[in-house]
Amino acid sequence: MQVLRTPDACFENLDGYGFAPHYSEVRDAATGTPLRIHCIDEGPADAPPVLLMHGEPSWSYLYRNFVGPLVAAGHRVVAPDLIGFGKSDKLGARADYTYERHVQWMSDWLVAKDLTGITLFCQDWGGLIGLRLVAAFPQRFARLVIANTGLPVGTGSSPGFDQWLTISQTIPNFPAGMIVNMGTSRELTPAEIAAYDAPFPEEAYKEGARQFPTLVPVTPQHGSVAENLAAWTVLEAFDKPVLTCFSDNDPVTKGGEAAIIARIPGAKGQAHCIVPGGHFLQEDAADQLSRLIIDFAKGQP
Repeated sequence: MQVLRTPDACFENLDGYGFAPHYSEVRDAATGTPLRIHCIDEGPADAPPVLLMHGEPSWSYLYRNFVGPLVAAGHRVVAPDLIGFGKSDKLGARADYTYERHVQWMSDWLVAKDLTGITLFCQDWGGLIGLRLVAAFPQRFARLVIANTGLPVGTGSSPGFDQWLTISQTIPNFPAGMIVNMGTSRELTPAEIAAYDAPFPEEAYKEGARQFPTLVPVTPQHGSVAENLAAWTVLEAFDKPVLTCFSDNDPVTKGGEAAIIARIPGAKGQAHCIVPGGHFLQEDAADQLSRLIIDFAKGQP
């Protein structure tokens, strides 16, 4: 397993991102390879934690505007970079990235962090992985806020996802920053686009970003269908508060909130909302989403 580490110099002077780095090490179960996972970790260590999980090809930079308001409201804010993204280690071979490996890496990270009473906010692959963490450790989570994501079990995909899958596998140079920009309703600044490019100084660092779309279990033949079905069994008994806040302009996940509201008991009777924004709604509605998380955490036991 070849491990790549983005030079620290790539992350100097990023627009709006001045957080101290926090690193943990996990070991790949199959190979024993040590892997370094980075996260933002702001606020008092004993404060109620908010876990912010990103998807692809973004990283914890996506949540830079959430940290201040959430910490000011009395929370500990933890926003990890998935393996292959941000300041976390990358793997040189696409085949080394699998859905189940991602779940295991983040499971090991979560247990090592020993977070409990978690308010989870998840989007994109942050949900595909984050909801698996909820299913594996339901006792650690107090409430869920779910946006533009899901837990697919091989029953098909949307035209928007199919288009994204084709683009991700055929584009010769993978422009992470421009991809995020295309997935927002507002136009990102050149400095923001550059920050999304920062983790990937060369194409070799982008194998995880390229591999992720192929791992989404949208057909019965995909890996992780059985594991996601098992996770749904747990989620269908999860009666702690669950709120959806999908956006109004995401062709990939539009309508995905319906299954969550229908199947997870904790979603019943909640004030689910549709937020103005694109796929990366964190860039379009950071203030609204931060307030939503704060109010949801205050209003629930």
